[in-house]
Amino acid sequence: MESSTRSRWELYSAYETMERDINCKKYEFNSEELDEIASKISDLDKWRGIFSSQVLELNDASSKKQKQQESRKSEDESEDGVGATSGTKSHGQVANFNVLYSIPKPLTISSSLGGIPITMDMAGNLRKILFGSTFHIFNYEWKKSYFKFREPFSDLSYALEAERGGSSAIQMAVQANIIRYLLFTGNNGTESVCLQYLYDVSPKKQEEALAAALSDILWSAGESQSGSVCLVSTDSYFTPSTEYKVDNFTERVQLFKFSEKETMQKFIYDHIQCFKEEGSHGVILFLYSLIFSRTIDRLREDLDSTTPHLLLSSLGNFVCRQALLNLMLTGRASPNVFNGNIQYDDQGSPLPVPLNGVLIRSDVGYLHWNRELLQRGKLPMVGSMLKTPKLPIWLCNINATYSVLFSTNRSLLSDWKMEHLFDLYLYSGQPAQNHTVILTIDTHSHHWEEGHGKGEGDLEKRFPSVEMTIRTKWEGAAIDWNGTVPFF
Repeated sequence: MESSTRSRWELYSAYETMERDINCKKYEFNSEELDEIASKISDLDKWRGIFSSQVLELNDASSKKQKQQESRKSEDESEDGVGATSGTKSHGQVANFNVLYSIPKPLTISSSLGGIPITMDMAGNLRKILFGSTFHIFNYEWKKSYFKFREPFSDLSYALEAERGGSSAIQMAVQANIIRYLLFTGNNGTESVCLQYLYDVSPKKQEEALAAALSDILWSAGESQSGSVCLVSTDSYFTPSTEYKVDNFTERVQLFKFSEKETMQKFIYDHIQCFKEEGSHGVILFLYSLIFSRTIDRLREDLDSTTPHLLLSSLGNFVCRQALLNLMLTGRASPNVFNGNIQYDDQGSPLPVPLNGVLIRSDVGYLHWNRELLQRGKLPMVGSMLKTPKLPIWLCNINATYSVLFSTNRSLLSDWKMEHLFDLYLYSGQPAQNHTVILTIDTHSHHWEEGHGKGEGDLEKRFPSVEMTIRTKWEGAAIDWNGTVPFF
């Protein structure tokens, strides 16, 4: 037994070293390598369980009395429905046949908290509406994504640090709603605001803003009548069939439903660590919450023949389709950016199935610019519903990278005189950005092309994509970066 324990310990130590190096960002990997590493880390967790059991056996004699006391306490709690273990579960739970995935225990909840345990059918429908198949699971890039704020009490203390993968679209959509809360909806109705409102944000205010942003999006998806929040528990709730690929995460989800927005927002705030701490899978949890808030049935009605599911596999990663972006912005997963629904084709013939566009103006808008799509003649024309939101905040898709543009002037979009000369603020979500970029927009003095030569050169330097994105809203505008070197 001693030899077996030693060999297991050696393998456990090797895996521990690998995981520590990964967490310290000692190496750089592509998506396929990261998926393989994630699988090995999952194996590491199994060895942790095995090694822990060996240690318990070796120490059994010295701790037998203490274990008996704990066992009696556990039995007493189980009778009250509080201390149920993976072997004996309420709510019809099955034995936890999978060793826990590597989510820190403080970021999980007790199985007795009172949520609805996920079922095999719920998990399968969730996978299908996300990926189109029950065999796809999130890769390493998605699993490590969460809502991480920049340093409190700094000029970027309002800002989230976004990933470079497919999850960045979700992080930046939430970022736009954080700005909405800090500038407009969470300041007790103050009409006059300035950029200083976003500076020197305390850790507590960061958590309040994140809870408000998440609940606003979820409540809108539930048609302002209900919302759902998903959290991960310590137990698995169903035995997967051969038609379902286990990820040691989804099988442990509990669903909490709310009929009052304030109650849901407080619940999120009370469990905010489950969304903002490293290892929490916070972005995936929010995405699950969003889907259950909208409901699978409503999502199927929202989508059309162009978009059967919400995520698209691209270059080894999953990226958000337009329907998912619109769901976060408008509460409805319409797959297109034009206004209304299209019933007929270009020749006037009825379409077999209508194409669903955007039906309402939302608080946060959307702008889109992609140089490659433009050159191929496939850049979608964003309709006025998204271009002109209720508040001057836009989620921007710029060459498939997401950022946020915003103004502190609430009247910018309701008073045409305000649009002659004004400032917009740009945040890209990337760690390299160390201050909020101020852009001065001039829509009347001269046409922007007068300042650009027609000679050869880098198109991005001559026509920065950020500027071209802004001009999809304010055609012909001249844009001053106020000393910042243009990027993107």
